[in-house]
Amino acid sequence: MNRVKSGAGSGGKTLGSRLSLLKTAVWKNRMVYTLILPGLLWYIVFTYLPMGGLSLAFKTYKANLGIWASPWVGLENFRFVFRDPAFMDSVWRTLFINIGRMVFEFPFPVLLAVMINEVRLGRSKKILQSVFTFPHFLSWIVLSGVLTNVLAHDGLVNNLMAVFGMEKFSFLGSELFFQPLLYITASWKGAGWNAIIYMAAITGIDLEQYEAAEIDGASRLRKIFYITLPNIAPTIVVMFILASGRLMTQGFDQVFNLSNPAVQSVAETLDMYIYRITFQSAPDFGFSMAVSLFRSIINMILLIMADRGAKMMGGDGLFA
Repeated sequence: MNRVKSGAGSGGKTLGSRLSLLKTAVWKNRMVYTLILPGLLWYIVFTYLPMGGLSLAFKTYKANLGIWASPWVGLENFRFVFRDPAFMDSVWRTLFINIGRMVFEFPFPVLLAVMINEVRLGRSKKILQSVFTFPHFLSWIVLSGVLTNVLAHDGLVNNLMAVFGMEKFSFLGSELFFQPLLYITASWKGAGWNAIIYMAAITGIDLEQYEAAEIDGASRLRKIFYITLPNIAPTIVVMFILASGRLMTQGFDQVFNLSNPAVQSVAETLDMYIYRITFQSAPDFGFSMAVSLFRSIINMILLIMADRGAKMMGGDGLFA
């Protein structure tokens, strides 16, 4: 008994000493924790607390009862979701469009960063960075207004075509042109901003590698393929993994502002489906939350798969 008591006492003393050391460390670094506190509070209030709303996916929402007192229905909302043919159509359409983004949009910032890096005049490089980054700060509302004036049936492009005797074409009302329009506008708007990450990675490359390659007579193209790209490959892998985790959610603002009734059959992605069933019909928040929860789960699965695939190919990945 004495041994047990002494062990408990020593254990309590050890715990007390650890807490004392923790308090000392926190007080010593109090300025750092003070800087972290606003961001931590923001995540708690706007990211973690709203997760309580996920319970609506398993409830029938009653406004007079609120979220917590609304009755539980189990998986009934999910049964209704998977019975809706429009839901599965929106899932496959979202995957088709966003996989196309990975193929056509994802490489563009990498190429842009490499090309800007190859500009030798420092002043010109800064001007190019500003020019290519500026579109990122334009909202999709502004951009859709510009495109309407340029590509509408009576817009700038069609009027020029009419001057040269060509037949007018409905760019914004064409189902075949809608998906390429998404890729072109997204690349123009976001490539310069996303290229900043790769340009930062390029600046971290040891210049001695380029100097050694130049002494060996390597051309600029060979230096790109054998020095620049291999050195920024880890950054490319991380960005690819993060993009994979957004396959089911990417592009709502763009699709919402560029779509119209003429292209609705090819523009209703999963986010647009959630918007339609929530705000353009009799609201059923339990049904909408079930769709949103399904979307988040699929995104998580795709993120983990991309991470594991990167590790199988020799990359570091995101998770241990």
